[in-house]
Amino acid sequence: MGGASPSYKGHRYPVEVVSHCVRLCFRFPLSYREVEELMPERGVIVSYGTVRRWCRKFGQAYANGLRRRRPRPGGKGHPDEVFIKINGEQKYLWRAVDRDGNVLDILVHNRRDKAAARRFLRRPMTKTRAVPRMIVTDRLRSCSAAHHEVMPCVEHRSHRGLNNRAENSHQPTRQHERVMKGFSAPWAGRRGSCPRSVASHPTSGLVAI
Repeated sequence: MGGASPSYKGHRYPVEVVSHCVRLCFRFPLSYREVEELMPERGVIVSYGTVRRWCRKFGQAYANGLRRRRPRPGGKGHPDEVFIKINGEQKYLWRAVDRDGNVLDILVHNRRDKAAARRFLRRPMTKTRAVPRMIVTDRLRSCSAAHHEVMPCVEHRSHRGLNNRAENSHQPTRQHERVMKGFSAPWAGRRGSCPRSVASHPTSGLVAI
């Protein structure tokens, strides 16, 4: 996973067992208890609490390792937002994908107004240091208004049917949310999105599992 990855020292299970459990959790819509039930088939007895700790410790590093091996984002961006629940409260998970389905960035926010859209549209450009050739959105007015402020020179196409790529990128989060019955905290929504999105949208030359 790279030099900055969390250390496996002190874990009584081998690296292969730990990474396999983390991979199962983030590649498939499985709960920690379901992973616990699957592992005896592989000769491993591990509690769901241990699996949970592994996912919290290694999940983001697992996602980062996959990102480093992916191609650069394409010239077309597909930003979109979806409702999620955190501690029973409705939040918005903003997500942007490129033309190949690679997740560029996410943001959990209380609103989907112009200010939230403006903050989100700036994030992928700040991280990748690249301005997209075109962005494709649904008909959410806040995205259109933010686009005119943040990237007025970038072509903008707005149509509900054009943004299916971004809509599809929300599927792993929806599956995980159903399994976990909502998220317990904002960081859970973000962690439940980033690693799963990376693993669920493999690109050419990348084996996700």
